[in-house]
Amino acid sequence: MNLLKQRITKLVRGEIQNLTAYQVQDATDLIKLDAMESPFDWPGNLQQEWLAELQTISLNRYPDPECRSLRDEILAYFNAPTDVDVLLGNGSDELISLLMQLVAGPQRTVCSFSPSFVMYQLIACYTHSQYLEIPLTPQFTIDLNATLDTIQRHQPELIFIARPNNPTGNCFATEEITTIVDAADGLVIIDEAYHAFADSSLLPLCVEYPNVLVLHTLSKVGLAGLRLGMLFGRNEWLNELNKIRLPYNIGSLTQATTSFALRKGTQIHAQVETLKQEREKLSIALNKISCLTVYPSEANFILFRTPTESASDIFTRLKASGILLKNLSHSHPLLKDCLRVTVSTAEQNQAFLTALKQALDGN
Repeated sequence: MNLLKQRITKLVRGEIQNLTAYQVQDATDLIKLDAMESPFDWPGNLQQEWLAELQTISLNRYPDPECRSLRDEILAYFNAPTDVDVLLGNGSDELISLLMQLVAGPQRTVCSFSPSFVMYQLIACYTHSQYLEIPLTPQFTIDLNATLDTIQRHQPELIFIARPNNPTGNCFATEEITTIVDAADGLVIIDEAYHAFADSSLLPLCVEYPNVLVLHTLSKVGLAGLRLGMLFGRNEWLNELNKIRLPYNIGSLTQATTSFALRKGTQIHAQVETLKQEREKLSIALNKISCLTVYPSEANFILFRTPTESASDIFTRLKASGILLKNLSHSHPLLKDCLRVTVSTAEQNQAFLTALKQALDGN
């Protein structure tokens, strides 16, 4: 072992050395349907208007550290209840990290359902927290009795509930969520990253319960490049989080672009409605392929199960045809043989369906 390797082995925490870095697939020259991004950019006239606004920003100055005017715009855009404020982060990941720094750590427990968003477990590891998975049923629903039993026995300090859930796409029932919140002494985070594509939001629970905060993001509605996450809740919680938030975490260009985008909210809404319509069409088309099991989705993606032991081969054939999906087959036992496709434009969805049928014919 060389000197550098010895130094790294000595100094880097063992649990970090055992991790694998988060992998993002190379999508060069491929139709990118793996990351739940919107396929839509702004039309040319809006881009020009946006660029004109950016020219007024003084990049030699630090951004507003509190994002005061932008926070007001966000609260109004999302029709947040009275007594609810919002804390902004460099993507939801930063806010998840702040939450774990705030209430998790050694000898403390972070809890979530499984399978769900992988970053909950990764960030729990970074913060020396004990991470506890509550398995979903084979139909990806909540086993409420098992969940309540786990909460009673382990008393987790922090519970994450993704709704709609990633990577399964389904929304857990409001009654199930409120039952869990009632049973929890810890802080419950409802992660609504895909709320724009669902029929409801649980944002009002921030007011109804003293231990609920709600996460949103703009990444799924056409603004993934901004990396803006939003945490809604009572100021008593947000004030504590502000103590550990790094200063100037939201740059001037992101603040200005987000403000511009919210003022053009009809554009975002129209694109979301188009994707919801395309999701329905894509789901119907996939359900017509008899060898697939297609799961209901209230997100901007669809999870489907392929014939036994064929997911990786189908994924590879699709990629060779220029279509990039997410292969989840080896990520979790409940996801064996599963692939996930991001809902895109009618043209890209059709290209995927054509390539998928060809890949299945070659199976």
